[in-house]
Amino acid sequence: MKGGKKERLKKTTAENGDLFLSEEGMNGFQRFRTELRWLVGKMSFTRLLAQVPYITFLALIAIIYIANGHRSVEMQREINTKQRELKELRWRYMDAKTRLMNVTMESKVIVSGARLGLLPLTLPAYSIVVSDSKTPLNHTP
Repeated sequence: MKGGKKERLKKTTAENGDLFLSEEGMNGFQRFRTELRWLVGKMSFTRLLAQVPYITFLALIAIIYIANGHRSVEMQREINTKQRELKELRWRYMDAKTRLMNVTMESKVIVSGARLGLLPLTLPAYSIVVSDSKTPLNHTP
């Protein structure tokens, strides 16, 4: 190696006039180091200071993104809790509905009424109409 690394890096000028180093014969790490040094050389305090509003905006967007992630996780936990409660209430409703259906069956009503001394009807149901001679049937008060 005659000239070493300096021979491999040739200063060339791009179409827009910027000076950059060509990458002939460099491996990936050497290319990265060279580009990083070039980038650090291009940065200055005034250029960095000019980018503060943009960096602040990006930081604000990142904070909002993180907060939104936390909020969505918390909401998902609440949704899961409410779904479990809803499932439990649905089971209670189905149980109460089944019990009511069993209690109101005619055979169950007859058995529970027999304990009280009530008997089922042997004749069809009929209605009793009381007619008062003083009040006509079509009379509305």
